Amino acid sequence: MTSIFDPNAAASEDSGIFGLPFEEHEARIVFLPVPWEVTTSYGGGTSSGPEAILNASHQVDLYDLDVVKPYEAGFFMREARPEVAQWNEEGKQLASGEDRGANAARINELSSRLNELVYADTRELLQKQKIVGLVGGDHSTPFGSIRAHAEHFSDFGVLHFDAHSDTRIAYEGFADSHASIMYNVLTRLPQVKKLVQVGIRDVCEQEIDFCQSQGERVRVFFDRDLATSRLRGESFSGLAAQIVESLPKNVYVSFDIDGLDPRYCPHTGTPVPGGLDFSEAVFILKTLVESGRTIVGFDLNEVAPGPEGSDLEEWDANCGARLLYKLAGFTLASQGHARLQMT
Repeated sequence: MTSIFDPNAAASEDSGIFGLPFEEHEARIVFLPVPWEVTTSYGGGTSSGPEAILNASHQVDLYDLDVVKPYEAGFFMREARPEVAQWNEEGKQLASGEDRGANAARINELSSRLNELVYADTRELLQKQKIVGLVGGDHSTPFGSIRAHAEHFSDFGVLHFDAHSDTRIAYEGFADSHASIMYNVLTRLPQVKKLVQVGIRDVCEQEIDFCQSQGERVRVFFDRDLATSRLRGESFSGLAAQIVESLPKNVYVSFDIDGLDPRYCPHTGTPVPGGLDFSEAVFILKTLVESGRTIVGFDLNEVAPGPEGSDLEEWDANCGARLLYKLAGFTLASQGHARLQMT
């Protein structure tokens, strides 16, 4: 980091993510933007998420109340791959017409290409000892990254924040649907020893049956159950401890922003009433780090900016950028590259 950098100053126009001056080789964390939303089944806009988060990140103050100066470890966001934008545009056109089903084979081919590209980029960065944070895009985007982490770390669990289980089988005929990401993780990546889902509140019978068939490999903390426990007077601290205790030593965090209450993400593709408060999600992440577990990597998905010119145009990205900073800071603290603040 350059000696003239002032963490208290406003971000310059030519600065990187969070207004930081790092180049990739200097950064401990490298963010991979994946602007993709081919298989979305309701609202759109998530392919604009990475750029919107990058722009909003310049408004995030770098002092963090939970982690001491996380920015000093270095953050860098790569440029989005131009071929991803091309594939995304083709895929969206194929998926939007009346022949959506007939075009499934080509859409699946494009999705497979995306997975391989994300896998290769993540694998390259892991070999360089970088921490990788993927920024979607819809929730299908991190499969290649989770696959690369599975090969690199061999044994870990996934902490999955979401309104949806995402364990549908080839939803709407798309093998790599955003609604199938965790089904694909569980069936294709045996290195993932545990899946812990938090905030789930919109699920189909097939998903319930599939998760139950996985036995102890899957633990679901339904939003209704978390809310009921709170209403009956159970402390959220105790609930967070239960969530964390279900996880192994190494943890990958996959965060669909619709796991939060939709007041934080009203324009996400499939908002659902209920969900976690922002502070509750942060508390779970902090509890995870305090437990001595290691966050090996993470992703943030389904952030979609509001309509251009609206009062809420930048709100989703604002919340997304702040959540991304928290994910990065806690990951660094869990790996010993930063310290938790004294409380």
